Amino acid sequence: MSWRYIAMRAVSGDILDWDVPFVADSAPRRELNGPGQMTGKIAPEYMRLMAKPDGLPVLAEWSTALFAEFEGKIRWGGLITNLSFEGQAMKVTCAGYTAYPSGMPYLGPTIHSGAKVAQKWAYDGKDKNHDGYVDGSKPKRKMPKRPKDTISRRWDAYDVVRTIWNHLQDYQMGKLGVTLDGHDSGYLLGAASGADPWDLQWWDSPDCGSTITDVMNLAKADFLERHSWDGSKEKILHHIDLGTRRLGKARPDLRYAQGENVIEIATPNYQGDFFANNIYVLGKGSGQKTARVRVVVDDKRLRRAKLVAYKSTANVKTLTEYGKRERARHSEQLTIPSIAVRHHPNAPLGSWALGDRILLQVEIPWVGELAIWHRITAEEIDPAAGTAVLSLSRSDFYG
Repeated sequence: MSWRYIAMRAVSGDILDWDVPFVADSAPRRELNGPGQMTGKIAPEYMRLMAKPDGLPVLAEWSTALFAEFEGKIRWGGLITNLSFEGQAMKVTCAGYTAYPSGMPYLGPTIHSGAKVAQKWAYDGKDKNHDGYVDGSKPKRKMPKRPKDTISRRWDAYDVVRTIWNHLQDYQMGKLGVTLDGHDSGYLLGAASGADPWDLQWWDSPDCGSTITDVMNLAKADFLERHSWDGSKEKILHHIDLGTRRLGKARPDLRYAQGENVIEIATPNYQGDFFANNIYVLGKGSGQKTARVRVVVDDKRLRRAKLVAYKSTANVKTLTEYGKRERARHSEQLTIPSIAVRHHPNAPLGSWALGDRILLQVEIPWVGELAIWHRITAEEIDPAAGTAVLSLSRSDFYG
């Protein structure tokens, strides 16, 4: 068996070619919390073919979707985002459907999450001399107590993500047919007190992709794009899984060991100049009124401080959570960024899922034998060769 590449018009869903003569540079890359990528080449003669009835070439930027199938299963799908010449061939670059929101402005309905809503009060303006009594009342009557402000709906993070996707797909030429999970994340945006509402409003020029990333980070949640055939195998479905909150699980049932199924490891990383164990997050405000929090880890090393900005909020809890994430990123210890594995009974090809945590057993020169838990953040599976490349991050980065 070999790979088959299928071209489809992204909006209509019409199949343009069931077997595109595409030569991939490597196995397609699937990512956790990202669109992934597939690149390759195609003979220029193929580009001259026209796809009826729209008159566009079969392969056209931001019009054609390309899917990689192996043994009847769609392993990857995405949009052609760039076509360029490379020698005598045409280079094709594809990104997953979740790349579509990036760079797109949000022009949908305003969202105020956790905002204070002032209650109407019949006595507004009826104590002009501020003596605490209702003006003109006889006998003198004290002003009643003003009713407390209510708090507007606090949106769940996933409701915001779904709203953005619905907004993008409301446009006729944006109907990609992407569906999303319907459950909640459990993380509500904005402070419960109403002191720091979370807003999404078009006049602030928000970027849809960046907003989705920010909201998912606040919720400490994951998403994963996938594509599959419908029952008739004539239509391709596109779906985004939303984690509750992290996708994947610890996999003590799988063994990844150098010399067994791990056939190659990338050069391990330390932090170097990137290291910091004191993170200062600057929030909303200016001058001395700028909101600021400090997040510290006691790791017995010299104090190394870094300032990071998160200017959309002054909420201490939100800024602290952002600081914890940055602290973990800047104080991450020795990491194996990627490994190549082969099919093996200890961990059959594809037995893992993106987001899973695996115990990696390797030997590093000058360090010795190590067993470190890593999280799988991306994969490039080549079932024909029986190998895969797994991108990793230290699992303690995620808490």
